[in-house]
Amino acid sequence: KVGSKIGTLKLKELNKSMPLVEGSGKSSLKLGAGHYIGSVLPGVKDNSVVAGHRETVFKNLGKLKIGHHVIVKTSAGTFTYKVIGTRIVDDEDRTVIVPTEDAILTLITCYPFEAYGPKPQRYIVSAQLISSTIKK
Repeated sequence: KVGSKIGTLKLKELNKSMPLVEGSGKSSLKLGAGHYIGSVLPGVKDNSVVAGHRETVFKNLGKLKIGHHVIVKTSAGTFTYKVIGTRIVDDEDRTVIVPTEDAILTLITCYPFEAYGPKPQRYIVSAQLISSTIKK
């Protein structure tokens, strides 16, 4: 259900943890990081897309570096991802939500980080699943 908590997302090296909620609309993003409904859930082989506001849950997202870890805990288990890249794209760029062959976690926030008014770009963090502990 849109707006319901589906887990917790932790940016390990930034020592930051936040609720992961279903949906990436305004109401969901007020509650935490929002899982894009058109993507797979974390831990599944494909592209799991999560959005967050740069002023709140994804503040300092630009400090994540290649090799840093993102941990997602859901009712299905715990999934550890390693950052494999970052990039800046136009706000209309839909390549960030396309399917992938590997289990990828894509984090999206507005860019530039300090801009006021319209945010013409998005900051993207790509992370690959490196381990999972499935709940039985």
